Amino acid sequence: MTTVIFIHGTGVRPPHTEALNAKVTASLAEAAPGVRVVPLDWGERYGARLAAGGASIPPDGAGATERDVAGEEDAETAAWERLYEDPEAELALVAAHGPAGAIPPGAALPDEEFRDRLARLAARGESAAPELGPGLGARAADLARSPLLTPAAEALDPEDLAPLLARALAAAVIGAALAEDAPVITDGPTRDAAVDRIARELGATGSGSTRGPVGRLIGRPVLRLGSRYAVRRRRALTGAAHPAAGDVLKFLVRGGPLRTALRELAAAVEPPVVLLGHSLGGIIALDTLIEAPLPGVRLLVTVGSQAPFLYETGALPHLDHPEPLPAHVPGWLNLHDRRDLLGFAAAPVFPGRAEDIATDNRQPFPAAHSAYWSDPAVYRAIAERLP
Repeated sequence: MTTVIFIHGTGVRPPHTEALNAKVTASLAEAAPGVRVVPLDWGERYGARLAAGGASIPPDGAGATERDVAGEEDAETAAWERLYEDPEAELALVAAHGPAGAIPPGAALPDEEFRDRLARLAARGESAAPELGPGLGARAADLARSPLLTPAAEALDPEDLAPLLARALAAAVIGAALAEDAPVITDGPTRDAAVDRIARELGATGSGSTRGPVGRLIGRPVLRLGSRYAVRRRRALTGAAHPAAGDVLKFLVRGGPLRTALRELAAAVEPPVVLLGHSLGGIIALDTLIEAPLPGVRLLVTVGSQAPFLYETGALPHLDHPEPLPAHVPGWLNLHDRRDLLGFAAAPVFPGRAEDIATDNRQPFPAAHSAYWSDPAVYRAIAERLP
């Protein structure tokens, strides 16, 4: 009789452990009658916990100013968060409102002067605001060609449009740096001073920061999804997230006792043995196998696991890239859902040693990371390869 040792993933604790084990056991028994499932419930004993009761987490509201408490600073931060993702978001918002009034016959189109100013700004390169980082000239040239500029210019007074365009330019430069993981990002006051300066280059006479009404409008829809919600509920959010993140970190740094527990369990059950690991469970199974042979283990199955990614990045404890997988590691089946951002392919980094199967449980991330255990295709794939 084949014994499957099921190794759960990050953050799983009672009572959820029992429900997960029951689901996997019943579904695998249906796909492969006669198989015996033995869970390794490691979370409670070997998983991460906040030993000092979360003393390292700053208290909610620490360092908040009066404007923070009133929500004004948070609204501005949320607006910038949105603009870094889509620098033309404000432009699209005002463009959708339509023209503020009719344009007199023979009058110049409202956007013409702004396109000229943006072109002149583009010709200067980064010199108008070097503190933002590289790319201002190119972003100004792109904005001068934006189809949103015409309807936005028709909808807004020039005094309001100039700071809006300045914010779009600053957001485009900083957003590009964030996308490239640039090491230095300007702070808020320096950014706002640069926006003011760019806005004056574009014809404004007043402030060009997000403290204007349009900046606040775009911030409101994303407040609960962005920095304000996260910062104000940091203690609760960290408390909820720490088991998952902490489990990974603890295993990578102090995984010896957990590897020993798996090794002892594998030696105690009836062979042939299959190790079935989900998420971090797959890392635990693979790393334990790499460390030393596990007699009786005939198959490794990883589901939604980051083990291949850790190997490629040099973070797998007992195997450094490009060292090959030891010969004693048995056959390896790796399943990953195409929408699971925490599931990785093994065959490209372990050619000839791992078999990948891409699944589709039709759930968005992060639900896709857990929905494997309701997908019959997962159990069929495992059942077909059991020794």
